[in-house]
Amino acid sequence: MVLLLTIALAACGGDSGTSANDDNVSSSSSSSVIPASSGNRPSSSSQKIASSSSVKKESSSSVKTASSSSSAIPASSGNLPSSSSKKEEPSSSEYVPFDHSKTLAEDWRVGENAYKQFTDPRNGRSYYYIKIIGKDYLGDKDSVTIMAENLNIGEMVQGKDDQKDDTKIERYCYNNDTTKCDEYGGLYQWAEMMLLPSRCNTESCSDLIQENHRGICPEGWRLMKDLDFYIAWHAETNEYGIEGVRSAYLFNGYNSSGLSLTGAGLRTAEGGFNGLREGAYWFLPEEFEKKKNTHAYAGFVSSLDDYAPSRNTNDSKKIGLSVRCVKVEQ
Repeated sequence: MVLLLTIALAACGGDSGTSANDDNVSSSSSSSVIPASSGNRPSSSSQKIASSSSVKKESSSSVKTASSSSSAIPASSGNLPSSSSKKEEPSSSEYVPFDHSKTLAEDWRVGENAYKQFTDPRNGRSYYYIKIIGKDYLGDKDSVTIMAENLNIGEMVQGKDDQKDDTKIERYCYNNDTTKCDEYGGLYQWAEMMLLPSRCNTESCSDLIQENHRGICPEGWRLMKDLDFYIAWHAETNEYGIEGVRSAYLFNGYNSSGLSLTGAGLRTAEGGFNGLREGAYWFLPEEFEKKKNTHAYAGFVSSLDDYAPSRNTNDSKKIGLSVRCVKVEQ
């Protein structure tokens, strides 16, 4: 089945997220995703994001800004409790951070206190995560500890531009609006997600891909692989199939797996945006075998049907997709 992929990092006022139970940082066919595209590969958990000629240098600053636009799908916004202890009423023009607990599953579905929270020390952004017990490809019991939100880090660049500054992490925000990054996470081209030189979007860099590729994930975390998603999809608590990995928040799902996928949409290869609230798209840390120079494997879940990601789903490395991170087990 062919589908396209493409989408956006923090909100006006910074990358801070929700807080609670804080961990205190501390295959052969060529179908495509999205109304068109996708890919995948994991990285090692080196203490900091290295700045060698083959790897991008991490930016110490989080980002702000927002603006313009592009294609389809309605957008949405939400609320998040303020960290301030004062009970000041926000002005009508003041942005209220999104409350990511809205996208999570109810305790009775996934277990009481199933969700925990982790703070990324690079920008202070908090993420809910959950340990999901499910089955692997062979039907054997397996588990994955995975973020229940999309990653949101980096400096926002306009959708019309490629993420080509190899000295820092860059992100797209849907419709160039940072509040969408706050709500749905950032959107990243494949090389950016992998934290590899931008040239890897147009040439093969398979020799730089590691078994547990960290990419732009926080230290101690790695990029989500196809097996990770499969285990979550086949969670012991999931009785609804693909609908069970979709959030009930604006994404037409039951979320009985706890994965909490949201319709973050994507940034197209042409620089536009589409699919908000209609599709969840992500690259895998792996180049597409038949087109290693320009394509990578990807995953896609629609709010409109029960389409399940295919192992052959792939797309252009230049589209912008969401990123999920998995905890590295010791």
